[in-house]
Amino acid sequence: MLVSIYELDPDGKSLVEWMKTDWQLFSHPRMDSPRAKELLAEILDDGDVVRKTFSPSAAFKSEGLARWEMLRDELMFRNRYFLDEALDADRLEQLLAYLPADGMPELWYRARILTGDAAYPIAEMGAPPKLLATHGRANPTGIPYLYLGSLPDTAVAEVRPHTGETACVAEFRIEQPLRAVDLRNPRQLVSPFLLGEASAIGQMRADIPFLERLGNELTRPVLPRSAAIDYLPSQYLCEFIKKSGYDGVVFRSSVSSGINLALFNPSKAAGGSVSLYSIKRVSVDVERV
Repeated sequence: MLVSIYELDPDGKSLVEWMKTDWQLFSHPRMDSPRAKELLAEILDDGDVVRKTFSPSAAFKSEGLARWEMLRDELMFRNRYFLDEALDADRLEQLLAYLPADGMPELWYRARILTGDAAYPIAEMGAPPKLLATHGRANPTGIPYLYLGSLPDTAVAEVRPHTGETACVAEFRIEQPLRAVDLRNPRQLVSPFLLGEASAIGQMRADIPFLERLGNELTRPVLPRSAAIDYLPSQYLCEFIKKSGYDGVVFRSSVSSGINLALFNPSKAAGGSVSLYSIKRVSVDVERV
């Protein structure tokens, strides 16, 4: 069924190349192109097909990405509560179901920069009170979420510390089971082999760039002066995920190698110990524009 969504094209690419690009199959470091072609030929029992070139079928298209761009523009610059643009909510909810945050750690971390002499008590390391909750990457003003990092380093990096400062880092244990959406790498998470028919595989391939765009909304760097506007699309997305019955969303960190969790209901996390970390060095990576 997977092979059937690609059509012969003399100007195309091999099936192995498409499967690596579209689904991140044959991704083991030792699985180079010749080995992958040999394996695929064995799987398909066809040594000739791996030497031909293909292109994805033009029958499968997705409007999700284009609609998201229009909705994003409207949210940021035209309307805020009564929108003209609309996503295909049913399709988006179906797509999110293919991105479960499985295998997540039970222990997560949250950091605050120390302003006094003593560490903050655990009662002051959770989500802020409603009246003090400012806008964040996932939450609107007044609706507190608990932002957590998978590692102490991740949690500290997310609060943008300066060299010489001290960070308080609290441990939080997540109540299981955690039902969250993982937007770190949709292309790797979505398996075509879980889909029941060729048309579903073809449509999923068309929709994956849309899911990748949603993941980028939660990761892309945002300047503090424009955060109130730039965070609106990711806040809308998280509100949709929450309304769909999920506990939170997992996304890549733009400032560290760890991962982040935005927990919609902070009561699902139990606070533990609090440790102090000294900020020894902050790295800056620049590029001429």
